[in-house]
Amino acid sequence: MAKAPQNAISPTRAEDYPEWYQQVIRAADMAENSPVRGCMVIKPWGYRLWENMQRALDDMFKATGHQNAYFPLLIPMSFLEKEAEHVEGFAKECAVVTHHRLEPDPNGGLRPAGKLDEPLIIRPTSETIIGATYAKWVQSYRDLPILINQWANVMRWELRTRMFLRTAEFLWQEGHTVHATEAEAIEETQRMIDVYADFAENWMAMPVTIGSKTPGERFPGAVDTMTIEAMMQDRKALQAGTSHFLGQNFSRAQEIVFQSESGDREYAWTTSWGVSTRLIGALIMTHADDDGLVLPPKLAPCHVIILPIYKDEQRAEVMEYIHSLRDELANQRFNDAPVRVEIDDRDLRGGEKKWHHVKRGVPIRLEIGPKDIEKRSAFMGRRDQPKSSPIGRDELVATIGTILGDIQNQLYNKAAQLRADHSVSIDNEADFRAFFATDDPESHEIHGGFAHCHFADEDSLQPLLKELKVTIRCIPREGNDEPGTCFATGKPAAKKAIFAKAY
Repeated sequence: MAKAPQNAISPTRAEDYPEWYQQVIRAADMAENSPVRGCMVIKPWGYRLWENMQRALDDMFKATGHQNAYFPLLIPMSFLEKEAEHVEGFAKECAVVTHHRLEPDPNGGLRPAGKLDEPLIIRPTSETIIGATYAKWVQSYRDLPILINQWANVMRWELRTRMFLRTAEFLWQEGHTVHATEAEAIEETQRMIDVYADFAENWMAMPVTIGSKTPGERFPGAVDTMTIEAMMQDRKALQAGTSHFLGQNFSRAQEIVFQSESGDREYAWTTSWGVSTRLIGALIMTHADDDGLVLPPKLAPCHVIILPIYKDEQRAEVMEYIHSLRDELANQRFNDAPVRVEIDDRDLRGGEKKWHHVKRGVPIRLEIGPKDIEKRSAFMGRRDQPKSSPIGRDELVATIGTILGDIQNQLYNKAAQLRADHSVSIDNEADFRAFFATDDPESHEIHGGFAHCHFADEDSLQPLLKELKVTIRCIPREGNDEPGTCFATGKPAAKKAIFAKAY
């Protein structure tokens, strides 16, 4: 069998983390840059992963009473102008459609023609267009609540892009709900951030902290933004999902008014919430290693890949054994679904095939040749462990669900330990600077982590945070009852926030 390279991915995480991330995507054949600046082509392996994420999240949304619908891609500019804070937050990222046809130009090319009476915005988010629709649907308290989710693409004209983390076009879901009371809308906001946290931890094996954004970090137009924040392997934070309590801001802008039980005319209370293909980037940076992608079994497109090893005259015997084993394994269950098993019988060297699937992050590899058949066994490699070992066929079939569950748990535990090892409480500016500072701006050395600090005034911290390239990630919802003093100003402070460098 061919020996593995020292590392399948070059450079390694320690050598150049940003470039390592890009190389993991390429090695796993998940996506590639497209001819359109800032956009990507999601290839089948990456899209299968997204489909598994969609399927799980969609089931969770429907279990909490939501339905799917679809709303227009194009939004009249006047709709965004109705909510000043909202449009200010997205104005620099908007792609604008100004013409509705093309015509030949004198030089043999094409030019836009048929100027629109009103420019149309390719949706950066859909609060305004959906709010205008809801204004027609809502007349009475009997029409409420409206609980709708949309699976869609959006466009935000990013200057610096990175596949799955920040692209001009990306895929996501956005929930938009309408309620009769403030309390119901706040409850919805909290319910959905809990759904995201459940998905992140129990499906992605990625520990997260639930908290509220500070006023300076909130979604434009929101009264409160709740977030789940995760630590990546380079100790930076990633905002993995948000849920926004919009109060009556968008209802007033869009005239979402209803008649209450008492007969009064009232503005409705709304929420919005979303996650995107950024979750794939989060998964990569949480679990991948210097040999490539590592996938939590609950989301892996394939749980078990079987690699036949034989000479030409042995093929029939080996393949008969493998097909029967595949059928047995596929009849077992993991996470309330059949085990996903595939066979790779391509005409490639064994080592080449093995490393193809290592780099794609398949949780379990089984190498099977004539000697394994004689022993009624297989040679098993777990993606979360460096060494392979033999396992009896009967034991493998009987325990495949347990093995997959153990891989899922081990990935979560490893990520949780990383977060614990690099989370600190800091109560003074000198320690804060030392935690985040780097002497060499070109260095790839990893610094920092999550700093839990009391703070009194967000605005007064901005010069320090800008200098260190640190942001306030959230005010944690749990375990944050002890008042203290601000680490930078010494003023009394009621809560701690998490500070981190971030994506």
